[in-house]
Amino acid sequence: MREKFFEDLRKIYTLLEAEQKELQRFYEILQPHRSLVDVKVAEYEDLIYDFLQFIGLEVSSETKLAAINRIVNLREDMLLQVISDKEEEEQIKVKERAFVWVSQFYLARFEQLLQTIEAQELLSPFYRTLVRHAHLIGEAFSSWQSSWMAAIIYGINKELFRIFNGDEEKIFEMLNAKKLLDRGHGGEVGDRSYSVLVMEEDGSFKRVAYAEAFSKEVEQVCKRIDNALQALAKYEDEVFHKKEEWLVYFVKIKEALLEKDPDRLIPAWADVDRAWMRIDTPLQLGHPLEYYEDRYRKAVALEWDVRIVDPNYKAGERVKKIELAFRKLYDEIGIEKPSIYRQTLQSLQKVQLYVGRPLLFYGSEFNGLFSAQVVPNDEVVSKEMGKKIFAYPDMILQTKKAKPKMRLTYEIYGKEGAQKIYSLLENEEAWYAVYDITTIGHEYGHILWMDEESEAVMNRSGMFKLAEEFKATTGGLVAYFMFEEERYWEELLLDHIQRSVSLIGWMEVEEVLPYYVEGLLHLHGLFETGVLTFDTKLQMHITKQNFAKLKRWYLQVYKDLAKVYLLKENVKNFLDKFIVKGKNVYLPLDEKVGSFVQFYYELYTKIGREIVTSE
Repeated sequence: MREKFFEDLRKIYTLLEAEQKELQRFYEILQPHRSLVDVKVAEYEDLIYDFLQFIGLEVSSETKLAAINRIVNLREDMLLQVISDKEEEEQIKVKERAFVWVSQFYLARFEQLLQTIEAQELLSPFYRTLVRHAHLIGEAFSSWQSSWMAAIIYGINKELFRIFNGDEEKIFEMLNAKKLLDRGHGGEVGDRSYSVLVMEEDGSFKRVAYAEAFSKEVEQVCKRIDNALQALAKYEDEVFHKKEEWLVYFVKIKEALLEKDPDRLIPAWADVDRAWMRIDTPLQLGHPLEYYEDRYRKAVALEWDVRIVDPNYKAGERVKKIELAFRKLYDEIGIEKPSIYRQTLQSLQKVQLYVGRPLLFYGSEFNGLFSAQVVPNDEVVSKEMGKKIFAYPDMILQTKKAKPKMRLTYEIYGKEGAQKIYSLLENEEAWYAVYDITTIGHEYGHILWMDEESEAVMNRSGMFKLAEEFKATTGGLVAYFMFEEERYWEELLLDHIQRSVSLIGWMEVEEVLPYYVEGLLHLHGLFETGVLTFDTKLQMHITKQNFAKLKRWYLQVYKDLAKVYLLKENVKNFLDKFIVKGKNVYLPLDEKVGSFVQFYYELYTKIGREIVTSE
């Protein structure tokens, strides 16, 4: 029974790979000499025209690329550039129409995929039923997403920004003073929320649980969960014997959704996470786990998806190197914090690693899929049960290979530098090794230096996440610097430079602000150590000597940041050494870095959507 299940997983995995490859043929529309008789590409071109008409944009080479990026890669950045000259309300309407179109497009594709799985009787009756009902629940989450965005991101958050003239520190002071953040375990201030802030007639605010703020949407999701419970009750999990765990998981999700007391929401969702951590099958669901868009109260996004593992993936020893680095640095720093030390080691030792692909996805994930993820964010649950790490290297490499070459890359790095960056995608052995160090290492890096109180205590200025993403990536890098023989050091440095520079393009995209800020900190190190220089043109100096300087810089800065975490200080104090808040965006303190960031972003806004048709 188990052998057949894994054979079926391989079939589905191959099917997903083929589907992604087919979907990426959208990019062939942009090729000047493409075949005019290719029926599939002509069909995709019709879809692009339909998408642009639906969202109200004219057809041009730039809008077509933005449309393809939004549909195929679920990325909004190019679309936001295209509509940047429109009024804010019109931009919101365009973004919302794009979400509706994309969600309908994928829901139809998922239905076809499910019909294939059912027709071929892949997996087992229990898991076929699970996947089918996960899809039905996902449809309900997707319908809810628009009203969630309208109420929180385009509603109360914009009102708060207006009332406090964009002063985010004052917003956080008010939220804390008025006790408008959800309470977590033991009644302490939570590090995220599952409620909505509502303004009263007298100008005061109150918290309202999702069950009241979105009563119709929650009712629809819960009905579909009930249907799933009834359907699953008819079958046994003869492969992994986890039927009871799955049923409890669904029950806990329903209970959490229906909870109306804002101060009981975090504990209720912690019970969801506990039930979920007991499920260790190669087929996983993802529920509301993380916050992305809401920078004020960290309202958890409406994630919902189905993930499957790659049956052929051989797990490496990344976690062992991360643990060795943590132990050694903790001893060197010399600040005794037993709670943090114990929790970090326990979490590392309990990690469940899943490397695979998304099978189905819904809700907020139609606005972007992650390349990897470590969850749950609830550190109380993690202390008890550890975390799960998900990574999608095959999907990411396939996506990068399919993208057209961009004029911006050649303008920034020159022909030789651009060719080196693109050639890395063809050296798959090196690419997967770098992904393991940087991306999977990043997810393990999130676990370090924290206990269950860290985020809530350190987020006094609302900037915790801005330091946390840098801490995570740097944790993976430092473990590599300390315990590996510097294999692929040139490829790693090239990839790191390219990623750090590309993050500048997210300067004005609020949902991914932590990654933009992370990029600024990496650029500070790259410029300070001479790996990068800029004087009208960016120059890369990838030498062994500069690599050694960069290693020393990261080790020192990482130790400084680890001390901030051990002492649970306000992360703003650390970030203030590198960044400053401009009129609306964060900018580098260092003039060299600042001049390059401004240069890149101006060029990005001008030619960031132009592809090259020949080198």
